[in-house]
Amino acid sequence: MKWDVERENGAGLDMDEVLDVYRSSGLGERRPVADTDRMAAMVRNANLVVTCRIDGALVGIARSVSDFSYVTYLSDIAVSAPYQRSGIGRALMDATRKEAPQAKIVLLSAPAATDYYPHIGFTKHDSAWVLNP
Repeated sequence: MKWDVERENGAGLDMDEVLDVYRSSGLGERRPVADTDRMAAMVRNANLVVTCRIDGALVGIARSVSDFSYVTYLSDIAVSAPYQRSGIGRALMDATRKEAPQAKIVLLSAPAATDYYPHIGFTKHDSAWVLNP
């Protein structure tokens, strides 16, 4: 299977495709996928969006906010279920890192993925805090 990973403008993405990836990946359970306008704003306002396509079809997305110097907050990484465990998630993270090679990557893990991130070099950080709206 050959895939293409590249940086794209979030505002230019087809939201139906994006929402399909979020739903299929399982991440849609923790994102407001029923609110298309809010999801569109999330993707449009991210300043670093990396996608994966197979034969032109969107199968993965990494959505980040970065200062491209010190830190990149990897807000979402989603890979459609049929393509999970194929290396696409890792390729999306590698492409994200290449866009800001000196910046650390920070993310909040989905509960089901907490064992995955140490496997690919992330270290656990015990002082994260969340203030919900």
